[in-house]
Amino acid sequence: MSNSALVVHTRISPNKTSPRNAKIDTITIHCVVGQATAESLGNVFAPTTRQASSNYGVDKDGRVGMYVEEKDRSWCTSSSANDNRAITIEVASDKTEPYKVTDKALARLIDLLVDICKRNGIPRLLWKADKSLIGQTDKQNMTVHRWFANKSCPGTYLYNLHPHIAESVNARLDAERNELTMTQYEELKKDIVALTASLTSIKNELVQLNERLMPRYKTIDDVPDWAHDHVQDAIDRGIAGGVEVDENGNIVDLGMSWSEVRSLVLAGRRESM
Repeated sequence: MSNSALVVHTRISPNKTSPRNAKIDTITIHCVVGQATAESLGNVFAPTTRQASSNYGVDKDGRVGMYVEEKDRSWCTSSSANDNRAITIEVASDKTEPYKVTDKALARLIDLLVDICKRNGIPRLLWKADKSLIGQTDKQNMTVHRWFANKSCPGTYLYNLHPHIAESVNARLDAERNELTMTQYEELKKDIVALTASLTSIKNELVQLNERLMPRYKTIDDVPDWAHDHVQDAIDRGIAGGVEVDENGNIVDLGMSWSEVRSLVLAGRRESM
């Protein structure tokens, strides 16, 4: 299990459970209640007496700190069940309602969430603002601290932004899934070239097979003996006019297929009965 490459400051807190006992499939965003730096937030989680931590923090300038590795459970949401399956992220905020965060912090939070989702196989962020859906990650995989304790966390500002956050992350995930890397493009190009060559070869073989099984006759001399008289009779009677004639009206190319020759023979035999 890896950690985010967006981290610029690491101070691992002793307040954690190692390892977590569940697969990561949930995101929980918190507000710090203070415009902290990545370093100062690490200091907050350092004492064992604090009994609190988060996996990541995003400071007021959009810098990311890591305090508990993703392989471990942070102590962040007043719920061991939630924290065992969630990546918890503290975001620097104002100290009073609505606990607003800076634009830099919000932008970096979205970057971090995209990275977390990609590395942990979370296809989309789902938010319904419905406490009853806790644990039903196929319907909602974002949770908030206020659902587990008598707190306002993550504050009105971030709580109301959850639909925007989910939409922004999902748009990035969808775009990256639809984007080909240069290596993928070159491999696809090679596959297309090989497939085109294979289809051309198959087409040529089918043409040759068709010519052997279903030949076309250009002149009366090309027509098989068993059909020669019937075809000549059709020409004489103007039934078979060919596909190409010269200026004197003489047939240059009969353009007659095997099935057409066969039909003339059968028709001639019926007439003679």
